[in-house]
Amino acid sequence: CPHPSLGGDLWNLVCSDYWKIPLQHICFMMGWILGYIFLGTLCDWLGRRRGFLLSISLSSVLGVAVCLSNSAVVFLLLRLSQGAMLAGVFMSSYIARLELCDPPHRLMAAMVSGFFGLFAELLLPGFAALCRYWPILQAVTTLPLLLLLSYWCCASVFPESPRWLLATDQIPQVKRSLQEFSIRNGVCLQDEMYPGETLLSDSTYGDDCQPRYYTFLELRRTRVIWKNCLILSFTLFIGTGIQYCFTRNLHSFSTNLYFSYFVRVITGALGCIFICLSVNHFGRRGMLLLSAIITGLSSLLLLALTQYLQGGLVLVLSVVGLLFSQALAMLSVFFASEVMPTVVRGGCLGLVLAAGCIGMAASSLMELQNNGGYFLHHVVFASFAVLSILCIMLLPESKRKQLPDSLKDGESQRRPPLFLSRPARDNLPLLCTRPPSSEYNPDNYSRLVSATRKMLTKDNLPYKISEPADSPLLSDSEAQGQESETQRATVSQVS
Repeated sequence: CPHPSLGGDLWNLVCSDYWKIPLQHICFMMGWILGYIFLGTLCDWLGRRRGFLLSISLSSVLGVAVCLSNSAVVFLLLRLSQGAMLAGVFMSSYIARLELCDPPHRLMAAMVSGFFGLFAELLLPGFAALCRYWPILQAVTTLPLLLLLSYWCCASVFPESPRWLLATDQIPQVKRSLQEFSIRNGVCLQDEMYPGETLLSDSTYGDDCQPRYYTFLELRRTRVIWKNCLILSFTLFIGTGIQYCFTRNLHSFSTNLYFSYFVRVITGALGCIFICLSVNHFGRRGMLLLSAIITGLSSLLLLALTQYLQGGLVLVLSVVGLLFSQALAMLSVFFASEVMPTVVRGGCLGLVLAAGCIGMAASSLMELQNNGGYFLHHVVFASFAVLSILCIMLLPESKRKQLPDSLKDGESQRRPPLFLSRPARDNLPLLCTRPPSSEYNPDNYSRLVSATRKMLTKDNLPYKISEPADSPLLSDSEAQGQESETQRATVSQVS
């Protein structure tokens, strides 16, 4: 029901005014797209900590302003701006968490944040039922952002990434950051073998070493990084956009508003568990490929056989497709953050996440048109899912590898073979030739001498090496004279 003190029918979102809900969601997603692109580049210029603090401050202010808005146009503009700032909060924290972890723990650190996000989504309907009115709900969801402003005073809670400082040649800041880390971890840098004065000494980095910053526009001069960014943007776009094709089938099984919502959240949690159990063992690229195959297969089966299948099979295919499409989306984000270089990780990951928001906005666009063109939407995304299977094979593997820091490191990543080749794979028995056995062993001097003596005494040589027993050895001058006479005789015979 509309709240009379907040504008009467202005906030009526049922029946003929239902179109305001997908319109608000599209504006919100547009804000996330702009935030990912611009604030991602800002994280590469200002750093992860400054980008996070700037985003969290502005998103808190905008969240309070949204609670007090009483105009539809102002509300949409504020939601767009708040979405842009929330995108900066998510991306800066995601990148900083990844860069502070060693290779074996990167996956778990990313998935723990995913579990926290899904847990918040599970609590959101309960808060909505308790608050009843959206301004109160907006205020409740803004309160945690206000608490995070305390990070301004506690640098140790959200430190700057030393990897980014070192990649951009900010040597004094790297020294201070590493010293703070060593003090908090109880590691003494004044050891005799590893004195603290040698930590990033000025002999390695000159006094005139100036910081150098990059933007995602540097991708114009790259080939491998741009290819990886494009492929992972494509897979994330598919993973987020095709979810609408699966959730729409859930509405026919229950008219409850929260049924499809809770199914989506539960399948997202199962997708996180699937990634945690499989990706570190089988690799990022293999699991991304498997998720794309199952997502495309489920979509094609629903597209072709929905009218011939029983309701239970349609439900199973929808749940399986929703599970693996969310796994495809989450793994695409994690994979992109690992293969992108540190100097442009914010901008590149922002482009990838912006593509995912476009896929989410496509589902809201379908709802805005009252599901007009849903069949074409399903066909396009099912075809894209099949096409992504071929694209994923071109990606490198980042399992148990260090994060690339420079553009050169990112360009050096190559696609590994899909199947490990065995050394004796092409050794065919009928075509195998044995090398001729050598009559001497060059590693043994005595065998070398005996084998050489045996070769010189053979009778089947094309020439016979012999020496007259009576005649003395010729001197060098006489040998040269006889050789010249022999050549003159040979020339006269030819002429």
